[in-house]
Amino acid sequence: MNETPDTAISSIEWCDTHVRILDQTFLPARTVYSDIRDVGRMWEAIKSLRVRGAPAIGIAAAYGFYLGIRELPETKFPSFMVEVNRIGDYLISARPTAINLPWAIERLKNTINAHKTDSIQEIKDRVLRVAQTIHEEDKRMCRQIGLHAQELIPAKANILTHCNTGGLATGQYGTALSAIYHAHKAEKNIHVWVNETRPLLQGARLTAWELNKMEIPFHLITDSMGPALMRQGKVDLVIVGTDRVTANGDMANKIGSYMLAVACKHHGIPFYVAAPSSSIDPTIDTGADIPIEERDGKEITTIGQTDIAPAKIPVYNPAFDVTPAELITAYITEKGILRPPYSF
Repeated sequence: MNETPDTAISSIEWCDTHVRILDQTFLPARTVYSDIRDVGRMWEAIKSLRVRGAPAIGIAAAYGFYLGIRELPETKFPSFMVEVNRIGDYLISARPTAINLPWAIERLKNTINAHKTDSIQEIKDRVLRVAQTIHEEDKRMCRQIGLHAQELIPAKANILTHCNTGGLATGQYGTALSAIYHAHKAEKNIHVWVNETRPLLQGARLTAWELNKMEIPFHLITDSMGPALMRQGKVDLVIVGTDRVTANGDMANKIGSYMLAVACKHHGIPFYVAAPSSSIDPTIDTGADIPIEERDGKEITTIGQTDIAPAKIPVYNPAFDVTPAELITAYITEKGILRPPYSF
């Protein structure tokens, strides 16, 4: 996978006939690239978090959608569209919370319907071009998020972040991590507190890996340390990403985000959310209506292959929580900074 001139981290690439992903389940111990040539393998890669992060799974699903329709034998539009809908629904079933995935699929289906008088082969070719456009648009959006964020980051700052929101989770640069990367690039004196992000340790495994490669000063901490650091005056702001923003400004993000927002409110610390427009879902009124993915309990009872809890105990493992709009100081988007009251 090619390295970009701005950052060495790239998680998805279209390689003429297939998709190549940086398999994040092997990080940080090994850097493994996987070639994906069919929709079934893309579904598995999204479900198993080989590719993860809301923008990244939207991009991956777009390419997976093309891989799925590429070999369809149908030559008549109605029968072709039946299979298109089946493939789209199949990919959406991989992970329900992040809006980027169904957003990408819906955009591709709209493209198909808008060109229904074209030949099936022309439609397939167009779908690939739109998938590549989604990828390139995400890179530009993430860069703009990072640049707009600079008005919120002082020349010297301790920044706390949660989960992974960098190039691994997007087309390039990241969302919250783009803000941090561009602050570092602007030679601001920044230091990052990285939450480990239990249970899958995306902060410890992935964000720490990215910051280390970019030579940005940071310390890894447990998820429970943030409020204590705030009380000690060691946190100036918190920046997180998001998987879905609702019409009223509520947002879903990795479990543990709500806890940070509450602590920020108590300590008078700004809580910022980096959100590309592809993560905004104006069709849902409030966070109460966001579908929250619940994952396998083994993610909590084991680390790697090691059991850390008694066998066969009951486990509750929601992957995300919802932070209400009143706890969010501002949204950082590719179009600029949005402050309350929110209306998307």
